Amino acid sequence: MHEFSVPPVATVGDAANLTDPVWDNAVLAPDVAQFARRSGDGWQDVTCAQFRDEVAGLAAGLIAAGVRPGDRVALLSKTRYEWTLIDYAIWTAGAVTVPIYETSSAEQIAWILADSGAVACFVETAGHRQAVQAARGGLADLAQVWQIEAGALDELTAAGAAVPATEVEHRRRCVRADDLATVIYTSGTTGRPKGCMLTHRNIYSDIANALPVLSELLHQGATTLLFLPLAHSFARLIQVGVVGSRTRMGHLPDVHNLADDLARFRPTFLLAVPRVFEKVYNAARQRAHADGNGAIFDWADRTAVAYSQALETRGGPSPLLRLRHWLFDRLVYRRLRAAMGGQCTHAISGGAPLGTRLGHFFRGIGLLVFEGYGLTETSPAIAANRHGAMRIGTVGRPLPGVTVRIADDGEILVNGDLVFTGYWNNPGATAEVLDADGWLHSGDLGDLDEDGFLSITGRKKEIIVTAAGKNVAPAPLEDRLRAHPLISQCMVVGDRKPFVGVLITIDDEAWPQWLAEHGRPATTSVAELREDEVLRAELQVAVDEANRAVSRAEAIKVFRVLPRDWTEATGEITPSLKVKRSVVMKEWADEIAAIYAR
Repeated sequence: MHEFSVPPVATVGDAANLTDPVWDNAVLAPDVAQFARRSGDGWQDVTCAQFRDEVAGLAAGLIAAGVRPGDRVALLSKTRYEWTLIDYAIWTAGAVTVPIYETSSAEQIAWILADSGAVACFVETAGHRQAVQAARGGLADLAQVWQIEAGALDELTAAGAAVPATEVEHRRRCVRADDLATVIYTSGTTGRPKGCMLTHRNIYSDIANALPVLSELLHQGATTLLFLPLAHSFARLIQVGVVGSRTRMGHLPDVHNLADDLARFRPTFLLAVPRVFEKVYNAARQRAHADGNGAIFDWADRTAVAYSQALETRGGPSPLLRLRHWLFDRLVYRRLRAAMGGQCTHAISGGAPLGTRLGHFFRGIGLLVFEGYGLTETSPAIAANRHGAMRIGTVGRPLPGVTVRIADDGEILVNGDLVFTGYWNNPGATAEVLDADGWLHSGDLGDLDEDGFLSITGRKKEIIVTAAGKNVAPAPLEDRLRAHPLISQCMVVGDRKPFVGVLITIDDEAWPQWLAEHGRPATTSVAELREDEVLRAELQVAVDEANRAVSRAEAIKVFRVLPRDWTEATGEITPSLKVKRSVVMKEWADEIAAIYAR
């Protein structure tokens, strides 16, 4: 099958905009808890009516400060309640939100502010303010910088008291569905970030069609704790979704005390990227082995995977498998679920492939992970697994209102109201991905099966062609390698080379345990042991397992252990935890050359 289309279940009227649910909720369910704010060691609820009032008050402050309809207002902050409040206030004032990752460099901040023509910028910290101030000499349009931690929101709200409520409502109602809502700058795995222009219709139609098929997760009475950066379109769509469904959401700026925060908040579902699920699994496995319970955990692991796989067969799990699963639920699985707060039964994974084995493991322990697929350019959700339509190893069927087509060369094309209008100030780049008929050329490669389930097989630009002419997709190899607890990141190489190789980095959290288990001094660095025979033998097991997924011609022949991990701070990883291949190729050119100097 080359095309699969799902009719929309919701349409967005021309006069609608993303603030409508906020005002509707305040009328229909004023006392329902919409958000929860951190308060000491606990959480304080914010009702639908309170949220609407706070949004209106801050929007009045923006109007008083001179922000006009269509103006771009930047937002540089960690994930926190104020991020959401500011976002909706900007929309209410008729302006356009330009998110900036709080980890962005001064150069990236300056570029986004200049390219977007932002007239104002919200920043979280004094450090953020300094980064913006350092760039102001080249920012002719930037008139205001407001710091959240310095009380700017209270000051703006107070200044807005003089603005009539009728003016705020007029501004809000003048925003139409096809007006620009946000310019989201891609995190840039290659080249300079491009600003994706998304309208209110783009985002609204995406979430309005997703909510009915994800109603088991997003509904009044459900709760979630959001710790992904709201500057990322994936987290942003969930923000809009919790408002639309009146789901209670808490914001978590970091994951340093995630276990404790989950225990206190007790979410019913979570949103995460695959790396989070990998770390949860690896940490549980390492802890079990360190406590002498490794054999039990490994048996429980195999049972969970087998149980999940059996759910997809006609007969289902056998009586013996059901008995083993029941036993391990009491010994192991309950503890894993308790570590996520005890009430979490579902999760959404996006941003990168989760991997079939992890999907089966988590379903087997009682946490159903819905893997999905999307792009910033598609608002972002294109497809997702869900109840009644789930196939582990795929990213699910297209959401209602979305048509997916597989081009002759395997590229995934997308059509629907969720497709963006283009890149800000960049018609050339727009023309490269958006054709005359409105089809977005994703740059991803994939397959559609006979039931419309979409599988991602790689990136068009990342396909490696060896010297022998063999096409190799890195993703299947890399996904399997990262499943090993010692491996943090990896990148397959071999373009125009005689064979396939891979660079591997070691997980900083797993390293101390490995040293202890192998009798090495706790202060030993990865750099000192990167050629160690024992370490390499263990990593070779991971490489051999990865190679089982491909043919001999595509298999990894040589691997190099790097002396340090890749991080966002060192420039090799994006804020959404994707590897910047061009940066790695340049930064570690000598290591790549060493692979082929044999």
